[in-house]
Amino acid sequence: MDTGSSIDKGGIQVIARAAAVLRALGTEPQGLSLGEIAARVGLPRSTVQRIVAALVEEKFLVAASMRAGVKLGPALVQLAAVADAGTEQVVRPFLQELSRLADETVDLSVLQNDAVVFVDQVQGTQRLVAVSAIGKRFPLHCTANGKALLAILPPERREMLLSGRLKRYTVVTVTDKAALKLALREVQATGLAYDLEEHSLGICAVGTAFLDPAGRAYSISIPVPSSRFGAKRPQLAKLLKKTKGDVLEALGYRG
Repeated sequence: MDTGSSIDKGGIQVIARAAAVLRALGTEPQGLSLGEIAARVGLPRSTVQRIVAALVEEKFLVAASMRAGVKLGPALVQLAAVADAGTEQVVRPFLQELSRLADETVDLSVLQNDAVVFVDQVQGTQRLVAVSAIGKRFPLHCTANGKALLAILPPERREMLLSGRLKRYTVVTVTDKAALKLALREVQATGLAYDLEEHSLGICAVGTAFLDPAGRAYSISIPVPSSRFGAKRPQLAKLLKKTKGDVLEALGYRG
């Protein structure tokens, strides 16, 4: 019997299961109960309990509310800060390929305080393209990248960001909070957000958002002159969804 090989396999299995637990909690900032974790990772509750206890001991997990059980802990934040996820570098090749396939400009944005900030862009090659400067700030409630980001945030954070008056930028800007919340539920259901000349007349966009392994909220969007957006909308939506899936896989997410 090769006991060394058996021990190696057992150790690898434990690491894989612990990683699955951490990934499950990575999308739930408010935490999960042991039963909820077990259901998501497909493991017995007793096994999850042992893994969680070990992770709590190392401060990779901490207690959440009485209902939620546990959530990601400070030790993971410290590791992430040291490792530097390098999300923008990972995403860059996917932006380039998306721009090539869509034949349009593609933007990468990050949530920063109460605004969307452009951190990368691949410009389209057509004569008429939508281009914005890196570092430029945009509102959340009336842009495709902003609405996509709002839709993935915890409800209390979203409420805080929408607590003030919603500024009108064009005649079609949604300034009614009830209408915006209804639109965000649709974004949550489809994974895609749209800006149909709500921020700038003549420009439409489609966007999607994700959290990187360090918990930072990013969005990928495709701004397009409104004159050709309607005809290209189904193609852009399909390409953007595939790109998001590819990016998440490259960042280490599974399933």
